[in-house]
Amino acid sequence: QVQLVESGGGLVQAGGSLRLSCAASGSIFRINTMGWYRQAPGKQRELVASRTSGGNTNYADSVKGRFTISRDNAKNTVYLEMNSLKPEDTAVYYCNADLKQYGIAYREYWGQGTQVTVSS
Repeated sequence: QVQLVESGGGLVQAGGSLRLSCAASGSIFRINTMGWYRQAPGKQRELVASRTSGGNTNYADSVKGRFTISRDNAKNTVYLEMNSLKPEDTAVYYCNADLKQYGIAYREYWGQGTQVTVSS
């Protein structure tokens, strides 16, 4: 069984910072891409940032220059450093991982989500 456990969400004023963490645990053989998605009320879930095991990153245009994704491959953990937060960043943030368990093909896993609220 694989679990993705997120932490670090909360309430912050506009211009502030937060750091999200997501740790994958279980019988994991290898993780390819880890990333963060978000979903605001009434909107579709969207990619925020992702990072491959080799270090390639991808960011939504709306967060470029403000958010930084990093990974600790040894700990199966991904981080999202969020700076200069704006009210429009308010959403539930979900961790995502494309990983392979022993004897099972690669598939996607999701965390339970963590709320980020940015007040104006």
